[in-house]
Amino acid sequence: MIVYELSCHAGHRFEGWFASSGDFSDQQAGGLVGCPQCGSTGVEKAPMAPAVPRKGNRQPTAAAPEKQAMARGPMPPEVAAALGKLAEAQARALKNSKWVGDGFAEQSRAMHYGERETETIHGQATAGEARELFEEGVPVSPLPFPVAPPEELN
Repeated sequence: MIVYELSCHAGHRFEGWFASSGDFSDQQAGGLVGCPQCGSTGVEKAPMAPAVPRKGNRQPTAAAPEKQAMARGPMPPEVAAALGKLAEAQARALKNSKWVGDGFAEQSRAMHYGERETETIHGQATAGEARELFEEGVPVSPLPFPVAPPEELN
């Protein structure tokens, strides 16, 4: 997973989690990355400082005042609680859902057109596949949190 700091054309900043940099590019090109505050799809990667670990033999130094002002504070408890409930809801929904991997678009389409029995599934789709499903009226929705394929779980 890659976490990008993003900003919309209105100046709102937020994080986005993506499977790869290509995944971000595909979703951005498809208009699938939107600002959670204003809904704008004019979203770009914001400048980010790389996370460079400090050497083990160094003493920590006090941060400069201008850097302290830019540091993020702790997540508000209301946001943490809401995200926790959203994660729990997703876990409950996936408990009775079948992982279909890269075949998600094909299987969703087959169920929509009555070519196979309907069941709850989850998997992976490219931005282009997601756009095509949406345009065809196939009822699908992105998951709020990334899901690892079963073979990648510990």
